[in-house]
Amino acid sequence: MTTEFRNEPIVTFGTEAECKAMTDAIARMEGYLGRTHYPIIGGEEVKTAETFPSINPGQTDQVVGLFGKSTTETAEKAMQAALAAFPAWSRFGFEERARLLFKIAAIMRRKIYDLSAMMILEEGKTWVEAYADAAEAIDFAEFYAREALRWGGPQVCTPYPGEDNEVHYIPLGVGIVIPPWNFPLAIMAGMTMASIVTGNTVVLKPATTAPGICKMFMEIAIEAGLPAGVVNFLPGPGSAIGDYLVTHPKTRYIAFTGSMEVGLRINELAAKLSPGQIWIKRTILEMGGKDSILVHKDANLDEAAAAIVAAAYGFQGQKCSACSRAIIHQDVYDYVVEKVAAGAKALRVGDQRKFESQVGPVIDEKAERKILDYIEIGKKEGRLLAGGAKAEGPGYYIQPTVFADIDGKARISQEEIFGPVLACLKARDLDQLFELGNNTQYGLTGSFYTRDRAVLERARQEFHVGNLYLNRKCTGALVGVHPFGGFNMSGTDSKAGGRDYLGLFLQMKSVSEKL
Repeated sequence: MTTEFRNEPIVTFGTEAECKAMTDAIARMEGYLGRTHYPIIGGEEVKTAETFPSINPGQTDQVVGLFGKSTTETAEKAMQAALAAFPAWSRFGFEERARLLFKIAAIMRRKIYDLSAMMILEEGKTWVEAYADAAEAIDFAEFYAREALRWGGPQVCTPYPGEDNEVHYIPLGVGIVIPPWNFPLAIMAGMTMASIVTGNTVVLKPATTAPGICKMFMEIAIEAGLPAGVVNFLPGPGSAIGDYLVTHPKTRYIAFTGSMEVGLRINELAAKLSPGQIWIKRTILEMGGKDSILVHKDANLDEAAAAIVAAAYGFQGQKCSACSRAIIHQDVYDYVVEKVAAGAKALRVGDQRKFESQVGPVIDEKAERKILDYIEIGKKEGRLLAGGAKAEGPGYYIQPTVFADIDGKARISQEEIFGPVLACLKARDLDQLFELGNNTQYGLTGSFYTRDRAVLERARQEFHVGNLYLNRKCTGALVGVHPFGGFNMSGTDSKAGGRDYLGLFLQMKSVSEKL
C-alpha cells in the first residue's frame, strides 16, 4: 500500500558524518570527471562529430565532461525513437509507470550525496543548495508517482439513465523537455518524470551548462528499468536543435523552464502549424521573475532583513524565485537596508567545494559579464552599499551586491539580472508597497512582512504573484506544500509539484455506451 507523501528531509551538515559523506562524494565525483558522453537515443549511445565541454564555474580549468553536440539529424533520430516507444509505453498502466518513479526515487535517495556533489562541481552550488536540489528531485518522483495513481483511478461522471458513461485520462504523445541549469536535477527530473508517468515519451535537451547531472539522472532511470526510447538524452546548444524540435510536426507539447525571451519564442513557434501537424501543441512554460520582499513598518525587522539576505544570495541569486528587490516602508527603511547590507558583506564567497563557502560562482562567463554590466547600471541608478565588483577566485565569483534608493522604474528594479544583486526601494506608505510590488511584468514569487492581520489579508488579495509568502522568505518552495508557478510573464502558472500539474500532460477521453 502506498504511504502518504512526505517531503525528503534536508541535510544541513550539522554533523561530522554528514560533512564526511559530502567530502567523500565530491572526491568520488572528481574522479568521474573528464569523460566523454554522447546522446542516448533509443537506449543506445549515438556518437556525434563534435563535442562541447561542461566546466566547473568555480575552477574554470576543471572539465566536468565532454558531451556530444547534437545536430538536427540527431534530434530527428531522437524524435523517431520517442515516437516508436510511445505506443507500448502509453499502454502501460498508471500503476506500472508509478512503480518506475518509486524505483527512481529509491535509487536517487541512495545516491543523493553523489548527485549533490555533481551539482556542486558542475553548477557551483553550495552544499546545502545542492542537497536541497537533489531532495526536491526525489520529492517530484514520490509526489508524481502518487498523483499518477490518483489521475489513473476512477473518475466521477454524472449517472444518466440508459447509458454507461465514464471518463479517463490518456497521454498526449512525444514531449520536448527543456530544463534550466539552475535547478539542473530537480526541475529537469520533475518535468521528465511528469511526462513519463503520464504515458508520454520524451526528447530531453538539457542546458548546455548542466549535461553532467542530466546524464547521471538518465543512468539512474535506466537502472530503474526505463524502457529504451521512452526518454532520449540529447545534449547540445538550443540554437542548433531547439527550434527544430519545437516546430517538429510530431511534437505534442513542450515543457520549458528558462528565460522569458526563450519561453516567448517557444510559445510563438509552437503556435504555428507545421506541415503534417494534426494537433494544437501545448506549452508548459516557467519563465523567470523579478521577485520582491515587502516590509511594512510594523514587521519584525531583523527577521525580514535576514530573509532578504537569504533569498537574495542563495545560489548567488540564480533562482527565478530569488529576492531581487526589497521594498521597504519609509519609516523603517534605513534600519532594514543597513541590516541587509551588513548581512551581504558578512557572507563568505569562495570555492563551493568547501562547506564554509556561503556564496559560490555564477554559472559561466556570459552570466558574469551580464551581471557585472547590471552592477555598473546600478551604480548610476542608486547608492552602492555592498559589493559591486568581482570577488577573488579562479572562477566566476561576484560579490553580493546591495543598491539603495532605487526608483521603481529603474532598470535594475525591472529587469531580471539572475545574479547576486539586490535593489532596495523605499515606499512612502502601505499603498505604495503594493503598487511597487506589482509594477513589473513578472509575477512569480513575493513575500510580505507585517504583524498586522488586516494587512496580511490585504496582501493575499492584492499582491499578484503565483507564490506568495507571508512573514517568510520568497525562495524554498517544497513539492506538494507550495505548488510552484507564476503569473504574467513568469509563465503559464503550471504549478509544478501541485495536484493540477499532471493534467497538463494528459487529455481526457469521455466514453458513453448505450445500455
